Amino acid sequence: MSTTPNYEKEVVSQAQTSRATIEFINIVYDLWYDKSIELVLFRNPLIDKRAGEVLNLIRYAKEFVNKKISIQDVLSIAKAIQQIDLPSSKLDIGKLAYECYLNPKRCADKVAFVQKQLKDAKEAKNIVPKDVVLYGFGRIGRLLARELMTKMGKGAQLRLRAIVTRGEITQSVLEKRASLLQVDSVHGDFLGTVHTDIEHKALIINGTTVHVISANNPEDIDYTQYGIKDALIIDNTGAFRDDVELSRHLKAKGASKVLLTAPGEGIPNIVHGVNHKKYNPDNTDIFSAASCTTNAITPVLKVLQDNFGIKKGHIETIHAYTNDQNLVDNMHSKYRRGRAAALNMVITETGAGEAVAKAIPVLKDKLTSNAIRVPVPNGSLAILSLQLRRPVNTEAVNAILKHNALEGDLVEQIKYSLDNEMVSSDIIGSTAPSIFDSKATITDKETIVVYVWYDNEYGYSHQVMRLAKHISKVRRYTYY
Repeated sequence: MSTTPNYEKEVVSQAQTSRATIEFINIVYDLWYDKSIELVLFRNPLIDKRAGEVLNLIRYAKEFVNKKISIQDVLSIAKAIQQIDLPSSKLDIGKLAYECYLNPKRCADKVAFVQKQLKDAKEAKNIVPKDVVLYGFGRIGRLLARELMTKMGKGAQLRLRAIVTRGEITQSVLEKRASLLQVDSVHGDFLGTVHTDIEHKALIINGTTVHVISANNPEDIDYTQYGIKDALIIDNTGAFRDDVELSRHLKAKGASKVLLTAPGEGIPNIVHGVNHKKYNPDNTDIFSAASCTTNAITPVLKVLQDNFGIKKGHIETIHAYTNDQNLVDNMHSKYRRGRAAALNMVITETGAGEAVAKAIPVLKDKLTSNAIRVPVPNGSLAILSLQLRRPVNTEAVNAILKHNALEGDLVEQIKYSLDNEMVSSDIIGSTAPSIFDSKATITDKETIVVYVWYDNEYGYSHQVMRLAKHISKVRRYTYY
């Protein structure tokens, strides 16, 4: 027999939930700024999140693990973390709350429970902060700048010190650069402050000076005159694509490592989470973060290959239009890309199928690929049509992807979607490069079709950040 909802009790409960959420958010900030401890909820960032956004993340967490996790649960874990002496770290409070739920007796004493779960933190090594230079300031460069400054904290990891562009640096140029960083038609306003300093030719981002350097040749720059040393150069220009051209960066005074935000030739092409451990930063100076599509499909393909085996397959990417296409019909060096990007679906090529083999060699010559650019500014979809080595069903495919989204080496890379209504705009702002659409999986014995969404700008930028931390050896203790 159903009972009528008690409205007054619901109002009181809502107020209590809101109060607990605000308290939790305050602890998130205190841990971040006081101790350089970043809390995430099943890999979803919590910094700069409003109360409603936090509650929606908790709702997702509850559905994801199929357990009754509440704001009070994560708040109690956060309070316990506050009482423990921990190094700079990144902790998944969703996983801790989930483990607490599974072990209620062990978790009766929250502080003791958290101490035991995080016992390996005491072995974490000291981190030496790394200076970063963004060489180029386009779509990816500006998103990286936002992320670097938002996650600056106490400056214990990556420190954005300079941006390199071409052309004269005038007040007008600085103001335009500042405006493009401050506002974004796709990703919204930057949740920080940006000012110009023409005297020092710099942008003042969140109160920190970031020099804007004009240069035509990377080897001509002396970064040391700006107080920059041993810097990681993140090349966002796309102008230099091979080991010879990219090595020019290393001739600049104050530069020590290079990271290309595009596929590269003659250098390691890395999909963080899949093959980044194969290359020691002590022995390698130039890296490529591959492409956004390669980062989207490779984690999912690795899971499927490791668990079921892949005979062959085809990858079709439905990709947002990009800056290399024309706004209106005009000449272009490639066929079809000359047609108006916002008015047409445009068939074009992608090297993603071949690029996967650089991260997963066993898939060499097994995948074909093509792309269709479509009239959306951001948010893409990869359709993987695969022949596996043994029969499977939809439940088995979804279960193995869900497991890898919850545990293992790919938890940062794969987000498991439970949404029946997902469309491309829903995934904008996702930090995961692969968003597995569990509701769209199709299976027929050995044949499967899976759908992987990706924010081809924001999700990829976070993969670049993860790789940058690996290269710079500033990866904090993490608990996922």
